[in-house]
Amino acid sequence: MATASPDRIVTLDIIRGVAVMGIFSVNVIAFAMIEGAYFNPGAYGGHSGIDLVVWAANLLLIDGKMRTLFSMLFGASMLLVIDRAEASGQSGIAVHLRRMLVLFGFGLAHYFLLWFGDILTLYALSGLIAVGFRHRSPRRLLFGGVIATLVGMVIFGAFIVQQYAADIAAHAPHAAPAAIAAWNDNLGAFYPGPDILARDIALHRGSWSGLAAHMLAEWSKLIPSTLVFIPETVGLMMFGMAGFKSGFLTGQWSDAHYRGFAFATIPIGLAAFAALAWADIASHFYVITLFAGFIVAVVPFRIAMAAGYAALIILATRRNGWLAQRVAATGRAAFSNYLGTSLVAAFVFYGWGLGLYGQVSRAQAWLLVPLVWLLMLAWSKPWLDRFHYGPLEWLWRTLSRGHLQPMRKR
Repeated sequence: MATASPDRIVTLDIIRGVAVMGIFSVNVIAFAMIEGAYFNPGAYGGHSGIDLVVWAANLLLIDGKMRTLFSMLFGASMLLVIDRAEASGQSGIAVHLRRMLVLFGFGLAHYFLLWFGDILTLYALSGLIAVGFRHRSPRRLLFGGVIATLVGMVIFGAFIVQQYAADIAAHAPHAAPAAIAAWNDNLGAFYPGPDILARDIALHRGSWSGLAAHMLAEWSKLIPSTLVFIPETVGLMMFGMAGFKSGFLTGQWSDAHYRGFAFATIPIGLAAFAALAWADIASHFYVITLFAGFIVAVVPFRIAMAAGYAALIILATRRNGWLAQRVAATGRAAFSNYLGTSLVAAFVFYGWGLGLYGQVSRAQAWLLVPLVWLLMLAWSKPWLDRFHYGPLEWLWRTLSRGHLQPMRKR
């Protein structure tokens, strides 16, 4: 197992780097246009020609898989942090709790002041639960991860059934105003009308203070949107802990085992997501089909495919060449890169920056992705050649420890 230093496991950094880059390639749509367009390309941004190709390629290869990898890596890294704290004579659980508390604060700031799509608050709360399973064996962690995943699927499945009934009630002859409102306030929002689009565009092309005030006024939406994802996220963290303890995520398996695992999981995942893409298009992007497929039906295939990606990444970077080193540095500074990409995208699309929100198609918005990838790869390694941590990693560590941490390398 190759390491960059006694404190680093290169395979974890590389996989994390790929994941944080991949996450931005799907998040960029949610920065560029109305939220409903993320799942429903028919809502805005184009759903034919090159726009349809971009949507399908993201769904097939990236969407969900990178977030799954990132969540798994969070679970694995959690074990590392606790082990290192205990090796230095500290309370591992106390260090972890302080880290989650500070992370929760970062997440709230990210959500209310910059972008609604924050995942840090979810990770902080899920990390408080997942840490309770840290002493379990890899087999028991895998079993627990499966159970947590099934709980999440049941929750979302029940929601889809309820929303299907709400759709029927809202579109029945002489539907009651309450039934129409119940649909429009939930998945019906993924069919935005001209008035909703106009308000959304005006809000995001307006001032930063106006957008922040709107987010603060809508604070109650953060609670359900976070809580419903906790079971699945805890399960993914447990999978990551199992991958760490078994040596899978740390590069300790043989090449033959990694190849076999990748070849067994990735094609199955691709087939499942190809079927989902076909179903979405055939249904003319009916929102019930979109959600039932993405957040319920393909969940097991998404997890398997993400793990297969991890195996493929480890195989492809065994020699730790110059590109692998750049990606590893991106992963070491993943916290800075995640929040940094939000800042870049918000500047490009929101009114306090370039104001391109709602003015570009899906394919045009995606043109920002390779530029941001290059930026991540360009700054991360030179910075970490000179400093121990990324800038926000240093701030997170300093706030968690309660005193300034060493920054510049000797």
